[in-house]
Amino acid sequence: MTGIATSPTRPAPPAWIKSSYSGGEGNECVEVAFRDRATVIRDSKAPTRGALSVPRTAFVAFIEALKR
Repeated sequence: MTGIATSPTRPAPPAWIKSSYSGGEGNECVEVAFRDRATVIRDSKAPTRGALSVPRTAFVAFIEALKR
């Protein structure tokens, strides 16, 4: 035994995508990241303040409703 502890595997950090729609100044954006079963949404002006995670199916339904 070498005394080296193994650590649990952590998921890779999300790849954030900035919204293509923003205010006239370009500073009113949200960013989204796609995980296996969820979509994560955060404010691009304050990325460290937290994020909202919703099931992927709910996010798709939300986007489809916006298109109508």
